[in-house]
Amino acid sequence: MKKFQRKIENFVCSHCGASIKGTGYTNHCPKCLWSRHVDVNPGDRAEVCGGMMEPIGLELESDKYILTHKCEKCGAQTRCKTSTSDYIKALSRLSETIAKKAMF
Repeated sequence: MKKFQRKIENFVCSHCGASIKGTGYTNHCPKCLWSRHVDVNPGDRAEVCGGMMEPIGLELESDKYILTHKCEKCGAQTRCKTSTSDYIKALSRLSETIAKKAMF
């Protein structure tokens, strides 16, 4: 079975309401960084959970930033690369939130 299936889909973000034009690699809303738990493997749309995926982590790995999402419904966690279309303010806010949580 293929592990990745490119699926070009436009969507309205269920968290912030932004209209997003998909590229086939779009995994999350570039404006708020939230996602939906819809894939078992990227692009397959086989996950039945459908929960909202909160961005909870941001790490630098091999010169690329990686987002970690956690499903609010089932608790599953996934990781994906950030995109050049991601809003820098959203990435900065997430980084600040993570830093504040680490202090306490």
